[in-house]
Amino acid sequence: MPSRPPASARTSKTTPSLLAETHQQTDDKKNALTTNHGVPISDNQNTLKAGVRGPALLEDFVLREKITHFDHERIPERIVHARGSGAHGFFQVYESLADITKAAFLQDPKIKTEVFVRFSTVAGGAGSGDLPRDVRGFATKFYTSEGNYDLVGNNIPVFFIQDAMKFPDLVHSVKMEPDKGFPQAASAHDNFWDFASLSPESMHMLMWTMSDRAIPRSLRMIEGFGVHTFRMVNAQGVSHFVKFHWRPKLGMASVLWDEAVKINGADPDFHRRDLWDSILNGDFPEWELGLQVMDEKAAAALDFDILDPTKLIPEEIIPLRIVGRLVLNRNPDNFFAETEQVAFLPSNIVSGIEFSNDPLLQGRLFSYQDTQLSRLGGPNFHQIPVNAPRCPMHNFQRDGLRQMEVPKGRVNYEPNSFDTGTPRECPMHGFTSVPEELDGTKIRKRSETFADHYSQARLFFRSMTETEQQHIISAFAFELAKVETKAIRLRMLGHLAIIDPALHTGVADALGMSDAADTIQPAVQPRDLPPSPSLSILNKAPSTLQGRKIGVLITDGFDGALLATLRKSAAKEKATLMIVAPKVGGATDAEGTLVEADGSLSGSPSILFDTVVLLLSAEGAQDLATLSSGVDWVSNAFAHLKIIGHTPASQPLLDIAGVRPDDGLIPLENDKGIKTYIATAKNGRLWQREPTLRRPG
Repeated sequence: MPSRPPASARTSKTTPSLLAETHQQTDDKKNALTTNHGVPISDNQNTLKAGVRGPALLEDFVLREKITHFDHERIPERIVHARGSGAHGFFQVYESLADITKAAFLQDPKIKTEVFVRFSTVAGGAGSGDLPRDVRGFATKFYTSEGNYDLVGNNIPVFFIQDAMKFPDLVHSVKMEPDKGFPQAASAHDNFWDFASLSPESMHMLMWTMSDRAIPRSLRMIEGFGVHTFRMVNAQGVSHFVKFHWRPKLGMASVLWDEAVKINGADPDFHRRDLWDSILNGDFPEWELGLQVMDEKAAAALDFDILDPTKLIPEEIIPLRIVGRLVLNRNPDNFFAETEQVAFLPSNIVSGIEFSNDPLLQGRLFSYQDTQLSRLGGPNFHQIPVNAPRCPMHNFQRDGLRQMEVPKGRVNYEPNSFDTGTPRECPMHGFTSVPEELDGTKIRKRSETFADHYSQARLFFRSMTETEQQHIISAFAFELAKVETKAIRLRMLGHLAIIDPALHTGVADALGMSDAADTIQPAVQPRDLPPSPSLSILNKAPSTLQGRKIGVLITDGFDGALLATLRKSAAKEKATLMIVAPKVGGATDAEGTLVEADGSLSGSPSILFDTVVLLLSAEGAQDLATLSSGVDWVSNAFAHLKIIGHTPASQPLLDIAGVRPDDGLIPLENDKGIKTYIATAKNGRLWQREPTLRRPG
């Protein structure tokens, strides 16, 4: 494992040392933090473990009480991940993975394993919008021949905290402030940034949540990660550590912040609708599963601790092994019965896949199961169809709230001598854990190998393109400008100064606080790690229109032949083309043929499309130039850096909308113009336009 830090840098006290700056140490018992039963708590930062890198201990009554209370705070809505979208599908491995795992569903490329996948936002309630700046949950339930396996992750590979003891605190801080009941689905408020600024371990995750990863274009265009390090074990008992990655076939894409705000107003179900419609239309979302596999020696050679969930392994160090594909091909029949009632449990594993001692994962193994007891009415939630295994299930667990089966016979225990046909333990084929030698002091302490909180945050920022860095600066500036307490802003600026001087300067200038920042002493001085281009969305953006939407604005007298050519070109690229007209009834072309619209000018703003086309007649352009809805449709498309195809007759509308000529403005006078438009639009937004339109802040 990583070498021991020097004594001056060693700490499991990083957070307490910062807390000491804002809270006076006192021995006054009346101010002591206690359990619900009045027992004073000595350490509210760390789980009780067998050694600093050992597994969590069941006897940790402080953790169990805290997590149990948190799990049961909301009935019946999920506390986090409340707003979700789900779909059915299948997973198929490309080749046998027998070299690293004995898991049955990862052996035969001919087998399609049924799955149910749920995507979600994290911070908001079930009634919030789809496009807040937030983490997205990516949870997959595999109905394997050996039982259910749940891979419960996010679209970001790291997390805010290192120990499950802090999860209730994290979520409490980011949720609505308890006295106000707002803000909803937003981290831009004092409570969250107070917690984050007092938790240096959050710095890496903050870089991700302030990046474009937190405002995705579509759920079909997000990556997914298992976050934690897991183990895979083969039939010979050989164990490897593994990290899980989902890679979208369509590539990643995000929206701009201004766009996200407007989409939430125009269509708060934007992501839900997009996922549903794509499956309904047969454009099935697809991901590939990639694994980062390492043995104990390779894990020990890394410059961080693989049990630390605030760290990632750059693909340049351990490349992905692409092993299979996930296809979503069926929408739920009933949202409540399936998407709302599905219960994902990190503790649902199958033979050949095991846990690591990651202290955040160890707490989740208890928390998720416990949560379902409140949400789904008791211990029999596994009988709900969406949660039920597809393979046979036999045991002696009986009765309980919401029991939906009628077990027969007198025997409800094991061993028994009454009925040789009752279930028995199965040493030959049953689940067995890989032997792991444990020898550690029972202790509440963070491992010193978890103490570097800034190096990978710096790595992430410096791996971004200049455009993406500016977006991160803008996001920090927006969020911190919402923070009313100056001391919190100063504290955060102190952290940003450690991560990267350009990041700090950009945010401080945008806030008008360039002359002040707290001085923070990191537990471990950050290192300059080699950039990881694979972390950038723009560095690996595909040239494609597949899965994207083209919005075509038409008016009476438009060129029908151009529209026909555009339709063929869009279909060839597997893009969706939608017709927008001043009125939803449509418009007539120059030959007098009525073309029905998919949406109206006011009901289908340009923010809903990836790229737009103006097929306007001269009279139609003049008319739209007098309407704010027409001007906004075009000016927003330009401001959001979209490629705009247009007929020459559209020029008056372009002029009044403030559209200036650049490489993203494509004239459509003939088929050649359409060909140029398609080729340009495949490259996504025109990022060169952005510096002329906005600056951080």
